[in-house]
Amino acid sequence: MDCSRAGCREAARWRVEWRNPRIHAADRRKVWVACDDHREFLRDYLAARDFPVAVFPLETGGAEALS
Repeated sequence: MDCSRAGCREAARWRVEWRNPRIHAADRRKVWVACDDHREFLRDYLAARDFPVAVFPLETGGAEALS
């Protein structure tokens, strides 16, 4: 699976889980995947918009709750 960063073809190693609280219920999560180089970029992009966001290794199933 390729990284979600536009134009990146590197293998994804991270799950970036997020939601937009203005339109998504608390139990709704969206997932982007990231390579090592873009993990922080994608997390920071979402955090700058005040979206709850959490990052986990791709092989894990994610979190119970977002921060």
